[in-house]
Amino acid sequence: MDTQKQQAHKTEIIRVGASIDKHGNTRRAHTRMQKLIDRAKVSGTIVSKRFDSALAMASEAHAGQVRKGTSIPYISHPVAVASLVSQYGGDEDQAIAGLLHDVLEDGGPQWVHPIREQFGPRVLSMVESCTDGVPDATGKKPPWKQRKVAYLEHLAHASDDALLVSACDKLHNLRSIVLDLGDVGESVFDRFTAGKDGTIWYYRQLVSVLAPRVPAPLGHALASLLPRLT
Repeated sequence: MDTQKQQAHKTEIIRVGASIDKHGNTRRAHTRMQKLIDRAKVSGTIVSKRFDSALAMASEAHAGQVRKGTSIPYISHPVAVASLVSQYGGDEDQAIAGLLHDVLEDGGPQWVHPIREQFGPRVLSMVESCTDGVPDATGKKPPWKQRKVAYLEHLAHASDDALLVSACDKLHNLRSIVLDLGDVGESVFDRFTAGKDGTIWYYRQLVSVLAPRVPAPLGHALASLLPRLT
């Protein structure tokens, strides 16, 4: 596929991801996203074959998973994150890391080798930097507060490349929470282990770490959402 058509497909990813961000968890936006994902699996033309392969890997790793408290396929989240990474100036490796950012956390450590082999050490490093806990052999992770404190400490020393991906992940999560607050009210916080107070504490800490080190428009987008959580 020629470069012009590849760019058109990349623009479509950003447009559909933005549609989810602006309009929330709407059936129309997610149906359109699923069609885009299905097209990617067979076309190999969205950005490159590497991107297409990453999308297929993410779809496999998150098969059957849904967003907390919803019936929305989980894959819509990493696709939206990848679109935000592209929107805020990330390169293809960073967009691929956006697609794969939850694969280790939700799929397990068996994905480390495939990510390294198919996409290289830079992508793997960014994915690991976006991972706040990997399930053990029994499927369990360390306690929530322990994981979050450790992740915040990790972010203070993470690479700028990884911080862009992490910030786009948190931006999409924040937008989803704010939109769901409008739909279902404060019961949205029942979906989270730490409840309302713990969730707000965590996102405030995240924004204080991320906002100064990412592109200014992204930092502003993060900071502007915090008052809307309360």
